Amino acid sequence: MKTLIIKRKTADFTWDSIPEIELEYMKWTEWTDIRTWVRICYDDEAMYLRFAAKESEIRAVFTGPADPPCLDSCFEFFFSPILGDNRYMNFEFNPNTCVHIGYGAPEHDRVRLILHSVKDRLDPVVEYTDEGWTLTYKVPFEFINMFFFDFEPTPGLEFRGNFYKCGDKTPHRHYLAWNPVTSEGPNFHRPQDFGKLIFE
Repeated sequence: MKTLIIKRKTADFTWDSIPEIELEYMKWTEWTDIRTWVRICYDDEAMYLRFAAKESEIRAVFTGPADPPCLDSCFEFFFSPILGDNRYMNFEFNPNTCVHIGYGAPEHDRVRLILHSVKDRLDPVVEYTDEGWTLTYKVPFEFINMFFFDFEPTPGLEFRGNFYKCGDKTPHRHYLAWNPVTSEGPNFHRPQDFGKLIFE
């Protein structure tokens, strides 16, 4: 199991000050040259994430609140805020900031959450680069606490999570992960495969 220390956001914060990790684990498809990195930090209000992909052929079709962004080029963050609790949240974004937010236990005991305003709540920003695209957004703690009442983001807190990049219907289908996934077929809904996350 991999471990990631999540740094605290400082007054002079820049994304360059946050360690970058690569989603090195690739499975279930032929090799592609798609590469993905993520940075994550936190403060008293939220976790902040910045994904970056080297992806020459980007698919961005879906825009609706109930659409499946995972069929497009997609960045995903799954996490279980409470150790020993099998429930988790997942945030999946395509380049149109179409988002799927899921909550519950693995597989069938899950619900999709539809936000009144994704912009106001998560503040997603997508930028296209010469080599691909980036996504920046936040996950407010008050939103997490709506579902996990005992979650307290304090220094030293340990929880579980994983970062993914996928594209089920992209020109080069791909599945990338930070912590290895052990299922035989494509399946990111596996808390047993989450890595260890610790607030600095």
